[in-house]
Formats: sequence, structure tokens, C-alpha cells
Amino acid sequence: MQNSIFIGLDVHKATISVAVAQGSRGGEVRHWGTVPHRPDHVRKLVEKLSAGGGKLHFCYEAGPCGYGLHRQLAELGQDCIVVAPSLIPVKAGDRVKTDRRDAMMLAKLHRAGELTAVWVPDTAHEAMRDLVRARATAMRVTGKARQHLQGFLLRHGRIYPGKKGWTVAYRRWLTTVRFQHPAQQIVLQDYVDAVADAEARVAKLTGQIADLLPEWKLAPVVAAVQAMRGVAFIVAVTVVAEVGDFHRFDNPRQLMAYLGLTPSEHSSGSSQRRGGITKAGSGLARRALIEGAWSYRMQARVSRKLHDRLEGLPSAIRDIAWKGQLRMCQRYRHLVAAGKAKVVVTTAIAREMVGFIWAIARAVTPLQAC
Repeated sequence: MQNSIFIGLDVHKATISVAVAQGSRGGEVRHWGTVPHRPDHVRKLVEKLSAGGGKLHFCYEAGPCGYGLHRQLAELGQDCIVVAPSLIPVKAGDRVKTDRRDAMMLAKLHRAGELTAVWVPDTAHEAMRDLVRARATAMRVTGKARQHLQGFLLRHGRIYPGKKGWTVAYRRWLTTVRFQHPAQQIVLQDYVDAVADAEARVAKLTGQIADLLPEWKLAPVVAAVQAMRGVAFIVAVTVVAEVGDFHRFDNPRQLMAYLGLTPSEHSSGSSQRRGGITKAGSGLARRALIEGAWSYRMQARVSRKLHDRLEGLPSAIRDIAWKGQLRMCQRYRHLVAAGKAKVVVTTAIAREMVGFIWAIARAVTPLQAC
């Protein structure tokens, strides 16, 4: 500790505010200055700070600037952590926030060991995660495009007589809708084209995920977790891309908490109050799991699609998946019979799904990086 120097970095698009804390507890904490956020200036910063011969320990908050700075510092042989912003201790009465103060606070807390580091993915994993998130964005755009079209039709009294929308029959019905004014007919066609374009974008991104998946080192994990009921290709890719290395979780409860599926609690003394789930971590993975959990409302069975996904998987993984399906189908019926709301039941099932996914993922060996 005596020879260590802790550096807090408040990172922005164009600048980095730097603060330095000496290694000994109670040592000096000072603002070193501000440097441009460019690789050459970061390299010079490291050279100047390491001139005294001390061991450097960098830290900065996770944010929109990504992990490029972390990777550069790692290539330079420096120790660096990326800090979870929501877990940084904050004084209740502190009402002043500046880049200088933020950098000094990071340096001081890093020296005290009070910061929680986030897992930093490698470049290949981050690329796949970006692709999965791009598809999720395209799905949201598709939903909004469909909503705009249906809202326009509803405003003008054009109601589809069938039971279910966005089927082949529904799309054929759209071609029969007519308006007296040409402008409204143009608006209708524009909305229809917007939906078609958004759906084509989703299909294209889905195909690109499937094409690039075999080259990803976590492809065996994606294939293995599809043994679970309700975890088809997209759900599996989404969960694995958002979680990353399952081995960093010592038990499934840690993964459940990481995905925000554990109940919140505010208890004191004899008073115990538990609320809804914390909703921490990736909302994308959490929504995918809850959507897949609805399949457990049916009785336990192996459907044709699930059978196809199980082919070629080791028996140990198939056994874990079948054990999970038996348990969760029974638990769904038990919770519904107890009078629990179906959304609460589904969330509880999604939480248990995480435990079985954790067990399957840890039983699979990822591919070696190329």
C-alpha cells in the first residue's frame, strides 16, 4: 500500500479529470488535472504518474464511453477497474457535484476498497452483445410502427373483424382498407411500409446473429441453455450475451440478484417489509426470461421444437432441464392455486429458471478464443 497510487478518473467524451490518492490510509488526495480523452494523452498520463515507481491502480465509472479506456490501460500493463455507478457510496448531505470532486471521491474510495467493479467483456463478446441489443431495439421499433398503424385505423373506424392481428389474413385485410381522401390512403400505405421495413430489419439482424454465433466462444453455452423449456434461440442468446461469464457467480442466488429478479426488502428490527423485484441489472435479459417463463403454465412435456433443441446435447444437461421443467410446472400450479397473481407467479418461475440456466451454463466448456 505504501508504494501504491490510486487514480480516480472522471471520464467524459472529450476530457478526463484525474485525481490521485497516495497509498497510505489518510494520505494526500489531490486533483492532478484534466487531460484530453485521447489514447496518446492517456499514454502520457500513465508515463508521468508511473515516473515515481509506485504501483498504479486506476478506476472510473461505467458509462457511455464504454470500455476502451480500460482496455488501453490494461494493454499498458496497468491495473484498472470499471466501477458500478449505482454501488458508489454517496454522502446524504452532499449537494455539490463537479468533475474534480467526482475524481477525488473515486480515488479515495478506491484506496479504501469501497468500490464494486463490473465485469468487463472482451471485444468479441461486446460485439455480439451489441448485435443482440440492436435486434432488441429493432423489435421495439417494430412494436411502435404497428401501434402507429393500428392507432390510425382505430381513429377512422377501420376495425379488423378477425381475432388475431398481424397474421397473413390480417395483412390481406390491410390491402382492402380504403379511404375517401388520397392523403389518408397515403398515410395508411406509409404506416404499412414502415411496419414491413421494421420487420425486415428484425429478420436481417436475427439472421446475422445466427450466422456469427458459431464463431463466438460462448456458442456451446447458447446451445446448452436451449435445453430449457421457454429458452429458444433468441432468449438463449440474449441471456448469455447479457450475463457473459457464468463462472463469476458462485451460486445461482448471485445470478438472480444480478438480473434483478430477487425481492426488494426494507426491514428494521421486528418489522419486515418485502416488495417487488429489484429490477437491477439487464432489463433485456430479465424481460426475455419472464416471457419464457409463461410456457411453464402448461403441463410438463417435451414438444417437437424442444426435442429438436435437445438433440446432440449431453445427457447431464438434458437431465437438468427436465428436472427444472418438472419442478417449475408444479410450482406454477401451486402458486396459482395459492391465489397469487399470474404476473407474480411468472416472475417467480423466471427466477427459478435462472438457477437451472446457471447450472447448465457452468457444465459447458466454452470454445477457445481464436
